[in-house]
Amino acid sequence: MRAVSINYHNGFIQLVFDEITNQEVEKPFWRLVSDPKWQNVDYDMKDAIDRRDTQGRDPALYAGKALESTIKIISNERGLSTGRERGAKNYIDNLRSGGILEAWEAETLEVFFKHVRNPLSHGPGAEELTSLSIPQTNWAIESCMSWIKSLIQRADN
Repeated sequence: MRAVSINYHNGFIQLVFDEITNQEVEKPFWRLVSDPKWQNVDYDMKDAIDRRDTQGRDPALYAGKALESTIKIISNERGLSTGRERGAKNYIDNLRSGGILEAWEAETLEVFFKHVRNPLSHGPGAEELTSLSIPQTNWAIESCMSWIKSLIQRADN
């Protein structure tokens, strides 16, 4: 059996699977989102982690919501939003046109929303329900945390 560390954050006990990720991504992430303007980001990421740790439904969806909120907040604060945005892609385009993201970074984010977040947030109809494996879920959460951390740091500079 593998030992797992725990981390206490703002009233939540969270499992730590990778100490390097914890030190380089998670701890800086939580410090950055402690500002009240990031409260929705903080809330959705806590929900994602709680759902992951308790084998709840669609934790990557909540990580994606946290990422989308971050993108929207930065777009709005930088005066890049037009009010005609219809989804994450339009806000990502705003960050690209505003010089916050390079084209390849915007494309990478768009792929995440297209293939991970959107299938989890939209009803599948008659198609098979989208489900991520545990490693895929961990990757999605860690990737969103890393993107959020990077975007906040860029916006603050």
